[in-house]
Amino acid sequence: MMYPTDFKGRKVLITGGLGFIGSNLAKRLIQLGAKVLVVDSLIPEYGGNLINIADVQDQLTVNISDVRDEHSLMYLVRDQDFLFNLAGQTSHLDSMHDPYIDLEINCRAQLSILEACRKYNPDVQIVFTSTRQLYGKPDYLPVDEKHLLRPVDVNGINKMAGEWYHILYNNVYNIRSTALRLTNTYGPGMRIKDARQTFLGIWIRLLLEGKPFEVWGGEQLRDYTYIDDVVNAILLSATSDAAVGQIFNLGGDCIISLKDTAELMVKANGGGEYIIREFPPERKRIDIGDYYSDYSYISNVLEWQPRVSLEDGLRKTIEFYKQNLENYL
Repeated sequence: MMYPTDFKGRKVLITGGLGFIGSNLAKRLIQLGAKVLVVDSLIPEYGGNLINIADVQDQLTVNISDVRDEHSLMYLVRDQDFLFNLAGQTSHLDSMHDPYIDLEINCRAQLSILEACRKYNPDVQIVFTSTRQLYGKPDYLPVDEKHLLRPVDVNGINKMAGEWYHILYNNVYNIRSTALRLTNTYGPGMRIKDARQTFLGIWIRLLLEGKPFEVWGGEQLRDYTYIDDVVNAILLSATSDAAVGQIFNLGGDCIISLKDTAELMVKANGGGEYIIREFPPERKRIDIGDYYSDYSYISNVLEWQPRVSLEDGLRKTIEFYKQNLENYL
């Protein structure tokens, strides 16, 4: 894919760069000739994994640092042309069990990042990865960017604040920022040891271990975005003047129930079993029911659309983990 700006020789900082999305983004930027610096805390619960960059480790720089460390940020943001701000705590359940940690990472740390940019690099271009969780239980479908924001958990509230800080600093300080509200992102490099990142991860792990996986409910409708399509959206947002100050939904190529998603996954694996179960009480309280995005805004403004079908994406993902399972457990 061609982007409006050439990344060759440009300096790029990726927070959360050893995680699923960050590492895939880093590899694409290396291919495009960028000088990539990835920052990650490698806190076990948050998804960073050095194996994600093992094949390109000599082509980028890694800084093991926590985005909550304001002193590190002061030096890290200097002279960067682009900041892809992907660091965050993604578990909805963890945010309910320990809301203060979620507040520190998804809210206060975001403000610290933006303050570092304001003081030391106000010319940087930022893309922030937000989440569809901000919408809560939809009033209508598909959900567009004008939908009321009504998060159902602490994670959603803090991610909403982090997103709005980016847009505020864009509007007040002219620190060019774009926010992308991601739906269920999946693909090679995703966390599969548990369900902290997405339920698809634990489904894949159990499937490949020959164990039945649980599908809660089953009739809820969802959409999914393959990692390559997410990376395309991030890079288009970073290089298009029309994206500055904007908030965009991402989405998938189809709308599908959880049960049918499970069927597709079993098909992609060449076999397997799943069990339909009622939602556990602690998850039922924060379940949003059906959700799928209207992504026509980013399609109209940036000409982005998902290119990888769910069937192809699941096949590629499962093939990757058949070869690399032990590195992600």
